[in-house]
Amino acid sequence: MKFSISEINQTLGNINFNGAVKRDFSFSKISIDSRTISSKDLFIALKGEKFDGHDFLKNVLKIGVKAVVINQGKQNLVPKNHPFWVVSDTKEALQNLALVKRRKLKIPVIAITGSVGKTTTKEMALEVLKSYGKVKVSEKNNNNEIGVALTIHSCEDSEELLVLEMGMRGRGQIEILSKFSEPNIAVITNIGSSHIGILGSRDSIAKAKCEITQHLNPDGVVIIPYGEPLLDENLKNFWRGKVIKVKLEKNRKNIKLNSSNDNFILGLYDVSKNIIKIEEKYFEISFKGFHNALNFLYVYAISRELGIDFKKFNKFNFRSLDGRNNVINTKKLLIMDESYNASPESVKACIKCLLDYPGRHFFIFGSMRELGNNSDEYHIEIFKLINNSDIKRCIFLCEKELEIEIRKYCSISEKIFIVNQIDSIIPIINEITVKGDILLIKGSRYWQLDKLIPYIS
Repeated sequence: MKFSISEINQTLGNINFNGAVKRDFSFSKISIDSRTISSKDLFIALKGEKFDGHDFLKNVLKIGVKAVVINQGKQNLVPKNHPFWVVSDTKEALQNLALVKRRKLKIPVIAITGSVGKTTTKEMALEVLKSYGKVKVSEKNNNNEIGVALTIHSCEDSEELLVLEMGMRGRGQIEILSKFSEPNIAVITNIGSSHIGILGSRDSIAKAKCEITQHLNPDGVVIIPYGEPLLDENLKNFWRGKVIKVKLEKNRKNIKLNSSNDNFILGLYDVSKNIIKIEEKYFEISFKGFHNALNFLYVYAISRELGIDFKKFNKFNFRSLDGRNNVINTKKLLIMDESYNASPESVKACIKCLLDYPGRHFFIFGSMRELGNNSDEYHIEIFKLINNSDIKRCIFLCEKELEIEIRKYCSISEKIFIVNQIDSIIPIINEITVKGDILLIKGSRYWQLDKLIPYIS
């Protein structure tokens, strides 16, 4: 799926041939990485916090790249006879060309956002939607203004469905992602407390998440959880089209499935078997926990919109990413590696999942970041949950300042041992655990708790 000079001109303005004689070339794809670029690609020189693509112009031109996209004022870095486009912001150029690519693809685009659960939902979609066709999903952490654009650019002609994860840190960011991806289906998994320190309130978070609908196809659909008042209220101000709500209940005899309402999907979850019943069909999934069963409901709703039919009984094994839904069996412990990041909602969900395992339960808990002035309250709430559970011991890693604040308002029980250095954790956890115990590891990405795992005996 090539880019011609004329269609790039329509998006970025006219090319400066800079004395070059050959003027009839095209580009196989867009690249921002001088290490992996091909001579057939168009190089866009992005300027980031830690790097500047303009510093690598000589390298890419030596490879034989036919043209580059640069920021205004950097023309002197391009040697004679090498064509270039000059723009005011190369990041915007990357995004604008991503929209060109998205429209060329002519395939359904699913966009997934939410305070927690978006990565897991995306991973489930990769497996479940295979029966529709070849699926392309966001890889690693490509969920921001650059990552989403690169995912679109990496989509190949053979792929029939594109699933984009959309993250954000402030207002307006998801609208930008929606603008150059033009989704057909949007999923908002929940409105939690992640980034509340930046946005100030859950209401502001809800508004930011609803931006995903700003450039949604008018004939598209938004999939949301049932019983989220903040989301319901805010979504009315953003979207007038179809909305599907999903709800998950623990399996009880008196609940009947509603299969007649196209705008509501109810799932019944059997915790012991990890099986979900939806519209008289059964689904066994490899990820444990009520929160993961709810994530599966979003994927089921997507599948129904795409016209995918399921058998009476269905079994799905999802790939586990490091730090998310990653269960590690060692000779001594079963380790639930949820170390990638943490919010109040995700920590509570993982604790519930931990307690579903038979045996003695332990928890390495790294403090949650970006919670603003109410950080101590959110942590105390987690401590209360721990104190009322059968968790044997929680080792809590936090900054000294947070420890001081927490101790002002909370009497720390013997279950919770507070440390301020990550190096203090290994000797403690190795001493207090025995063979057959279950250990949950979860905390802010800031702490990089995954580094502990090789040293846990």
